[in-house]
Amino acid sequence: MTIRAATQNRFSAEAFRRRAAAQDPAHDPDAYGDHRLNPDIRHLIVRDGLDDAAVLVPVVDHGEEATVILTQRTTTLRRHSGQIAFPGGRIDDEDGSPEHAALREAEEEIGLAPSRVEIVGRMPDYVTGSGYRIRPVLSIVEPGFTLTLNPHEVEVAFEVPLSFLMDPANHRRESRIWQERERFYYTMPYGERFIWGVTAGILHMLYERLYAR
Repeated sequence: MTIRAATQNRFSAEAFRRRAAAQDPAHDPDAYGDHRLNPDIRHLIVRDGLDDAAVLVPVVDHGEEATVILTQRTTTLRRHSGQIAFPGGRIDDEDGSPEHAALREAEEEIGLAPSRVEIVGRMPDYVTGSGYRIRPVLSIVEPGFTLTLNPHEVEVAFEVPLSFLMDPANHRRESRIWQERERFYYTMPYGERFIWGVTAGILHMLYERLYAR
C-alpha cells in the first residue's frame, strides 16, 4: 500500500467507523467544553441547570475520502445566527435518547432521512458557555441523499473533507475580549466558510479522541 493510499484510507468512512467503536467510553462528563481553553471561568461554564442538546456528526461515505455535513444557520435566528453548526438542537422529553434527538433535528433542519444514517457511536458531552450540555452523536451517511433545508433555521448545508477537519494544522487557537475577559476558542477556516466556537471545539475533541493517537 502506498503512503498516499494509507493516508486516504485513514479518512474513509469505514476507518471512521472503526475509530468511533474503539474509543474509550470512560470519561469525565465535564472534561470537554468551552472551559478547556478557558479554565479560569470553568465555574461559570460547568454548572447546574444546563440545557440538554444533541448534534449529529454526519460523515458521508464517499469511499476513501469521507466528508462531514455542516450547516450555516440563518441570520434571522435569535441565537448563534449565521454560524456554522452541526445539525442538532435541544433534546425533547419525547426523544428518549440523544441519538433520536440528533436524527430528528437533522431531518427537521436539512431533510436528512434517518434511513440514510447509521449511528456508530457517541462522543463525550461538550459543555458550552451559552448554557448547553451537548451530546455529539457520530454517524455515517449513505451517499445519494437529497437535502431539503428548513429556511427558518438553515441558510445552506455543505460538505467538508474529513481529512481537512482532522488535520491539526487547520485548528487555530484564537481569542477575543468578551465581558472584559479574554476568551479562547478554536477556528477552522475553510474557503469562504468560517468554522469556529462550539462547532470547532467539538471537531477538535473528535480529533483528540479518534485521530490524535
